[in-house]
Amino acid sequence: MCGISGFFRQSTSGEDRGHWEHVLKRMNDSLYHRGPDQGSQYISPNLKVGLAHRRLSIIDLSAGQQPMLDDSGQFCLIFNGEIYNHREIKPKLVAKGHPIKSRSDTEVLLYAYKEWGERCVDHLRGMFAFAIFDATKGTLFIARDRIGIKPLYYAQLGQSLVFGSEIKAILEYPGVTKDLDAQALSDYLSLMYIPAPKSIFKSIRKLSPGCSLLIKPDGSIREERYWDLEFKDESVYSNTGSNSRSYDQAKVDLLESLEESVRLHLESDVPLGAFLSGGVDSSAVVALMKRASMQSILTNTIGFASKGLADKGFDESAQARKTAEFFATQHREFQADPKAVEVMEHLSHFYDEPFADSSMIPTYYVCKMARDRVTVAVSGDGGDESFAGYRRYYYDNLENNIREKIPGALRRPLFGLAAALYPKADWLPQPLRAKTLLRNLSFSPMKGYFTSMSHFLPDMKKRLLSQDYQRSLGDYNSLSVFAEHWNRCQSKDPLSRVQYLDVKTYLAEDILAKVDRASMAVSLEVRVPLLDHKVMELAALFPSSWKLKGRQSKYILKDSLRTILPEEIFKRPKTGFSIPLAKWLREDLREMLQESLLGAKGLCSTGIFERPYVESLLKEHQSGLRDHAYPLF
Repeated sequence: MCGISGFFRQSTSGEDRGHWEHVLKRMNDSLYHRGPDQGSQYISPNLKVGLAHRRLSIIDLSAGQQPMLDDSGQFCLIFNGEIYNHREIKPKLVAKGHPIKSRSDTEVLLYAYKEWGERCVDHLRGMFAFAIFDATKGTLFIARDRIGIKPLYYAQLGQSLVFGSEIKAILEYPGVTKDLDAQALSDYLSLMYIPAPKSIFKSIRKLSPGCSLLIKPDGSIREERYWDLEFKDESVYSNTGSNSRSYDQAKVDLLESLEESVRLHLESDVPLGAFLSGGVDSSAVVALMKRASMQSILTNTIGFASKGLADKGFDESAQARKTAEFFATQHREFQADPKAVEVMEHLSHFYDEPFADSSMIPTYYVCKMARDRVTVAVSGDGGDESFAGYRRYYYDNLENNIREKIPGALRRPLFGLAAALYPKADWLPQPLRAKTLLRNLSFSPMKGYFTSMSHFLPDMKKRLLSQDYQRSLGDYNSLSVFAEHWNRCQSKDPLSRVQYLDVKTYLAEDILAKVDRASMAVSLEVRVPLLDHKVMELAALFPSSWKLKGRQSKYILKDSLRTILPEEIFKRPKTGFSIPLAKWLREDLREMLQESLLGAKGLCSTGIFERPYVESLLKEHQSGLRDHAYPLF
């Protein structure tokens, strides 16, 4: 795992090479945490292209240094990530005459581009963000992996382009401005993260997952989507039809695909371990690591020091301990307490832009603990998105079943009025909190799902944002973020559509961004075999009823894993990887919250937010009448 940065510019004669070398070094140094083992840079003779790299050595420690030049000296590569099928690609390239000398996946990637050009991405299986300068054509090619496991930001300044693994590298380049993007802030308030292609700064964009950029000699840029996850209403998997593959065959195919993916993800020349929560996904990964003949597995989990939190679905350490004992792993635990939130100031340096998923805190600590023993950790992230594991999928499915039975002309006014009249009482038991359900039923399926995923609804934003800031938004609606992906999905099946939405938004820019920044903060590589694109493409072919069966989530995944996991794991209630935020904000972190929001240098001093509304949120939360933990955080 590494950090990359660079620029492509229209040079003029007589410029100072030392100046641009210094700029590139500052960019590279800002990413030291991503690759403490080595840092190098390359600037083309005409000063037009600069490429910099920070290396965290994982495979072939004696080679693979970057920036890497090919044998002709005309192609130069910088690369962040891992190509898991490099051993498969290498002999094909050698047979075509390419002189690959090392075991490094970096060298394979370099010659894959030399052989296949932009279409090299079609041959890659892995997580990556890379840039290749082709001196023969005067072009720069940049690509991000299919799922968005590795980040890539860029800024276009006239005919020049500057890019990096993190925003901080781009801000070291002269002329990049820090003006806030009002639309990005609106998206953030809705979703807790900023979805691609926006960043918090107007001048800086994210390269979307599965996309590439080609920068031509004149500075013009062509963006291309080279891959997409295809959910189709008809596929080879079905319980009907003479040419269809049955459910039983699908289970076999899935387990084989998972076994292959985990095996590929285990290659490393440095110590490797795993995260273990005790849930199905992480337990499956550990079980498959065992099946891949990995005898001694180092596992890590996090719990909470406060008593009683296990009963409320926060502390999974006891479950993880049982799973670790079953597979005889070398297991370690970290117990977090409210003081753990003090790490937020430290983490803000690594996230660069607003990010409000509170699980960033336990993620950082479990990464930090793992790094004491390993350089690579394997994670179970991705199972919920591919196999419909989130509880919200069941409720969304329930809403859609009701929508189908009641005409829209009747449903919209009927449920809209009922939602307006029904009290919002967070203190009531979950089944009695019907306001959200009634409200969503008055909306279209897409708007209903967006509303379920939103933390500041439109009426809340109007009260929160100052009049000046609202004017800068004009008629912009963050719902458009979901509309773009909703309309691109090939399937009309509601569950497939929300899964596609989550892969493109929540997974890429929340879950994976969180893990990347938290792990890179401690120079740890995290691998996610359940997000191998071959596994995800297979899962997308399965009918929705094989994934969500009544209230049973991840049905086919669990069914396929019954031969390798103890039955007890399937009976455990699903828990989220989160902290007891509402409790902490009312008790141990009460003063910190008050100062952060209302203090002399707090949020309300920026002129963006309305103090009276923030005060009302704070008062209602502290009284226990309402749960505003996520909006306040």
